[in-house]
Amino acid sequence: MTGSIAQEMEELLRAALHPTHLDIINDSTLHHGHSGDDGSGESHFTIVIESKAFDGVSRLQRQRMVNAALHNIPGERVHALAIKARAPGEHKGG
Repeated sequence: MTGSIAQEMEELLRAALHPTHLDIINDSTLHHGHSGDDGSGESHFTIVIESKAFDGVSRLQRQRMVNAALHNIPGERVHALAIKARAPGEHKGG
């Protein structure tokens, strides 16, 4: 994780969802020159997050919870965001 947007995302997710595991992976270099690449080096991310807040929550609702925690970042400041959200004890597939 590097950059100001990645750091801001980490702070927001930690405050809102209290994750037991959090990885924010900057995938922007993989999309250089593609649609949505704004040249900032912070346009595409993958978030891998594990939180007790996801216990008994559907995959769609987990995605919504992450997006809500990130406020205006997805769609306005970041072009693409892949989210892999799980509750503690779930397999790591996403």
